[in-house]
Amino acid sequence: MNAPQPLLVPVASAVSADAAADARDGAPARLREIPYNYTSFSDREIVQRLLGARAWELLSLLRQERRTGRSARMLYEVLGDIWVVQRNPFLEDDLLASQKRRGLLIDALHHRLSEVEKRRTPQDDPVRDGHVRELLQAATAAVQRFCRPLRQRAAPAPARARACSAASRPRTTSSSTA
Repeated sequence: MNAPQPLLVPVASAVSADAAADARDGAPARLREIPYNYTSFSDREIVQRLLGARAWELLSLLRQERRTGRSARMLYEVLGDIWVVQRNPFLEDDLLASQKRRGLLIDALHHRLSEVEKRRTPQDDPVRDGHVRELLQAATAAVQRFCRPLRQRAAPAPARARACSAASRPRTTSSSTA
């Protein structure tokens, strides 16, 4: 009854489909580049959930010709920040309660994406730049999807109606004298 049972599944077939796909893409077995990823999700799964399957294909292509990796690191930081907040309700509650922290996070996400934008070199390799541009568009859309509910849920009830329009306007400071 309690005797050990023979292993029915061959070890080779126990490898996950995700690990097999990473191996086909030429990625190291379990190298994680997305920070704060303490889940069982691989980088591939996180990128696909946040940016879509096409984004993972583009990242795989760009990874093969990676030069310094600074832009990739900044993109992965953006994804890591989004991922950790989405997976941790305590962090989300903290961001909802603190306008300052929420603003700092949102500003950091946009800053990193703008730094990736600055590093683009369309004149050097238009095809590569097209891939980077497409990734930036997907990442920008993911940041917008992430920020919109935070801003709406954090806003007081009367201000919720103005939240979308206020978020799209640039911030201006005016000093008026009477």
